[in-house]
Amino acid sequence: MRAVQITEFGGPEVVQVREVPEPVPSAGQILIDVARCGVNFSDTLLRENAYIAAATLPLIPGGEVVGRAPDGRRLAAMIPNGGYAERAVIPQDTAFAVPDGIDDVEAVALLAQGLTAWWLVNRTADVQPGDSVVVHAAAGGVGSLAVQLAKLRGAGRIIATAGTPQKRDLALELGADAAVDPATEDLAAALSEANDGRQVDVVMEMTGGRVTDQSLDALAPFGRLAFYGMASLIEPSKVSPRTLQRRSATVAGFWLMHAFAHPAVLHKAYAELATKVMAGDLRVVHGGDHPMSEVRRVHDELRNRRTTGKLVIDPAR
Repeated sequence: MRAVQITEFGGPEVVQVREVPEPVPSAGQILIDVARCGVNFSDTLLRENAYIAAATLPLIPGGEVVGRAPDGRRLAAMIPNGGYAERAVIPQDTAFAVPDGIDDVEAVALLAQGLTAWWLVNRTADVQPGDSVVVHAAAGGVGSLAVQLAKLRGAGRIIATAGTPQKRDLALELGADAAVDPATEDLAAALSEANDGRQVDVVMEMTGGRVTDQSLDALAPFGRLAFYGMASLIEPSKVSPRTLQRRSATVAGFWLMHAFAHPAVLHKAYAELATKVMAGDLRVVHGGDHPMSEVRRVHDELRNRRTTGKLVIDPAR
């Protein structure tokens, strides 16, 4: 079968389409024909062996897929790797049934991004009615969904950040009340100004460095910062206990892999997200449906933040 395989760590040039043996399912696994595979920022880190979990070569990247099982069921699942391929094995107990009203891009977008956004809003940050919420990278896969889910949960004011005017306009279309350029020199002041001069209750953050530090400065007493990624690998963050105490602030980290210890919650979350999409209450931003043969370009655009919404690759092309 055709698949993307990495045999050495490095830049986009190490990502190559090859002929590889078809995977063989073990007990508790299902072999599916992959219709689409999601592409995530974490894939570019994995390519460099810079992700949270260390990688072992050779490696077929891709942690989220949607496709058909031999019995015809349409399933979506997250897997450790192996998704950039024509066929993949998925775990039976954490495979999500995909309703007919959900297309392939939506089915994949509701996995890593959708479940992360759901957990951030409902659990980690615990957004309450009336809370002011900052969503960084609000035009991205997680951010675009988090803006909408926070609004549906009753957030009082949502402030989005995004790096271009087009991305900020998209965040406003999705329900944000204000949009800020994260490159603003005094970001803390800009966030407070966007919140009618008040400090904010919640920040959802995945950048790191200066953005994290200034987001903490923008928090109101008892504010919560939910940290779910680190796009800026070269900028260290300076989170001190004294800073947290001065604001009675909470900083929480979240990695979706830990949530798979709670499969019942994830199945409930996926079904809830799918229902909202079919009802028209939640919009998945399609970021591009690309042939697998163009995976190098997709990685380059994603890493350099030239994308919006959910990106997928089609193994058949």
